[in-house]
Amino acid sequence: MADHTTNSAAQAEAGKSYWQANLRLIIICLVIWALCSFGFGILLRPMLSGIAVGGTDLGFWFAQQGSILVFLALIFFYAWRMNKLDKEFGVDEE
Repeated sequence: MADHTTNSAAQAEAGKSYWQANLRLIIICLVIWALCSFGFGILLRPMLSGIAVGGTDLGFWFAQQGSILVFLALIFFYAWRMNKLDKEFGVDEE
């Protein structure tokens, strides 16, 4: 009986660690996305106006294209990192 309780406690702790790592990854990705889309595209746009990218200023580029490209890169990064986390915690699909 004590072995079952110890095993359940270990699984609960592993599950808690897994979700903490998952939430940390989600928060990091959301902060990067918010910084690139809202920060660079809106709040910091006047500071970035002197840097030319593709015939326009960097702030406008982030508002129109950069935030989308960063979002796509974050999708692939999140999928790659979650696969590593899944394997690390033994919950992968393979």
